[in-house]
Amino acid sequence: MRYFVAFSYLGEQYHGWQKQPNAITVQEVLEDAFSKLLREKVSLMGAGRTDAGVHAKQMYAHFDFSEIKDLKNLEYRLNSLLPQDIAVQKVFETKDEAHARFDASSRTYEYWIVQQKNPFYTGHAYYIKYPLDVEKMNKAAAVLLEHTDFECFSKSNTEVNTFLCDIREAYWENKNGVLVFTITADRFLRNMVRAIVGTLLDVGLGKSEINSVKAIIKSKNRCKAGVSVPAKGLYLTKVLYPEKLYK
Repeated sequence: MRYFVAFSYLGEQYHGWQKQPNAITVQEVLEDAFSKLLREKVSLMGAGRTDAGVHAKQMYAHFDFSEIKDLKNLEYRLNSLLPQDIAVQKVFETKDEAHARFDASSRTYEYWIVQQKNPFYTGHAYYIKYPLDVEKMNKAAAVLLEHTDFECFSKSNTEVNTFLCDIREAYWENKNGVLVFTITADRFLRNMVRAIVGTLLDVGLGKSEINSVKAIIKSKNRCKAGVSVPAKGLYLTKVLYPEKLYK
């Protein structure tokens, strides 16, 4: 039987989602907890992979196992066993062909920026003390929706079959003193959101103009785009699936 697990985590103590040979990851910690409680090796397939230091407010993974009779009890025991910075919201049965990664119809990320020194956001947002022109940054963000090839924002030397992404929304807004960039697409390239934010910040800081974003995208050259902003400000906030996958 196939099950999905919905969970969240703070990423500052982990080397991303995917298992690494010499570093602790979220996948490793979760698989270890499932395997101990179910007394059988459990392998999780995540909806995507977040880089080291990136957080997730909503993440999904799937695994195969024989019938689990009390899923609520499993959720309770998992949260008792897991560290404070990883939490399981729900474990539920899906159709056998459901796939956490390939069946996701969209993913949403947020990037958080604070403009005043705030100790409570030290590990959870990027502090920029210089003034930002948010209106220009929003106009530059709108340019993203006019394009589909984002090779210029992809991490160099990454093996992918295509650089095409369908960006459905991209905008900045102030939420209780935090400047939040929200972006939704069907898929994202490695390091893509952090590179986009770095490029938009250049516009907001007056280092480049809105038209330069168009030129950067057309160049398909990572060196032309802005620097990657720190991972600590990035959050995976939503992963959506078609209703037909649920039992």
